[in-house]
Amino acid sequence: MTKRKPGFLVGKLLLCGLCATILMAFVGSALIPGGAQAADKLLVYVVNYPLQYFAERVAGEHAVVVFPAPPDQDPAFWTPDVEAISAYQRADLILLNGAGYARWVAKVSLPRSRMVDTSVKFKDQYIPLKGVVSHSHGAAGKHAHGDLAFTTWIDFKLAAGQARVVADALIRKKPALKTVFLKNHAALQEDLLELDRQLNALVSAATGRPLVGSHPVYDYLARRYGLNIKSVHWEPDEIPGHDRWKELMDLLEGHPANWMIWEGEPAGETVAKLKAIGVASLIFDPCGNVPDKGDFLTVMRTNLNNLKKAF
Repeated sequence: MTKRKPGFLVGKLLLCGLCATILMAFVGSALIPGGAQAADKLLVYVVNYPLQYFAERVAGEHAVVVFPAPPDQDPAFWTPDVEAISAYQRADLILLNGAGYARWVAKVSLPRSRMVDTSVKFKDQYIPLKGVVSHSHGAAGKHAHGDLAFTTWIDFKLAAGQARVVADALIRKKPALKTVFLKNHAALQEDLLELDRQLNALVSAATGRPLVGSHPVYDYLARRYGLNIKSVHWEPDEIPGHDRWKELMDLLEGHPANWMIWEGEPAGETVAKLKAIGVASLIFDPCGNVPDKGDFLTVMRTNLNNLKKAF
């Protein structure tokens, strides 16, 4: 047997320790989207796309913002699996929408010190829902919209308030970057308030005009901009049955709307049948999930252009 010198054994132990350290660093960085290059950035998890957009605009290159909901599901009713919940638990910040959005949050254990409800400052402005109806559609199955309207961000003034809470949360985590975050927030706020000004100007001459919402998601939009919207429970990708058509016809008797507002592109058959009874279609996408193209701002600008058809 060859006798090893003490120095050889020490060197081998040091080498093993170094390898273990490198391995642990690699594993740790793998948990963060973007790998090792993102390890020095804030890791922010959000519950919907508007909050992802706000956080990315404010944080810029100083954060990795993750929105893990699948693109084909409504994030309001999506429930994350164990792996996704674990990822939320590791985040530096967890941005919530509030107003009863993403009800799964109340059923799991998340670090309260890192959770930020972005709408809590205007909690007194939440819109309660009356006559909540359970219904089913798509892969999400049966659900109800809860006791509160939750698409707060399509009131662009409220959206600006949520963006400010996002900025404040980021500043608390990285106070040295306060100047950067405030500058980025100011640009985002101006974009949101410009949308607010444009929409107010667009509808101001005919705010009482009857409109039908294809789904009950336009409450904050209607209140902020004085829109006379009454909603049914239709889905863009589903052909309404006899009961749905009867529901609409009954509604139109006392609410003679000439336009239906859709969350997404409705089926051609539905559009044609609506047109036959004097109801045209337009899209106002709430943009709760990541859009197929563009971003939150471009989608909202498109929504405003679509509304011009009715005004």
